[in-house]
Amino acid sequence: MTFSTKVYRKLLQVPKGKVTTYGELAKAVGSKNGQRAIGMIMKKNPFPVIVPCHRVVKSDGKIGGYAYGEKIKSRMLANEGIKIKDGKIIDFDKERFYF
Repeated sequence: MTFSTKVYRKLLQVPKGKVTTYGELAKAVGSKNGQRAIGMIMKKNPFPVIVPCHRVVKSDGKIGGYAYGEKIKSRMLANEGIKIKDGKIIDFDKERFYF
C-alpha cells in the first residue's frame, strides 16, 4: 500500500461535520512531521467526493487551501454544519476529530 493510499484510508475515518489537521493526519499514519506531505497528498486527491480532503485544516483552525478553491471548501464544511468566519473555524476544538 502506498503512503498516499494509507493517508486516504485514514482520512475516511473523519466523520461528516468534523475536521482534522494536516499534522494530526500525518501523525495518525506514522509521519511525525509530515504536514506538508499530507498537504500535497490532499492536493492530488483523485477521489475528492469520496475521500473528504476538505475536512483537513490547519492547526490554528484556518481552513487552508483546497484544489477547487477555499470558497468551495468553506461551503462544503458549512454544508456539514461547521461554522466558519473569516476563513477560520468557529469552536475549532469542538469541531476537531482526533484519531
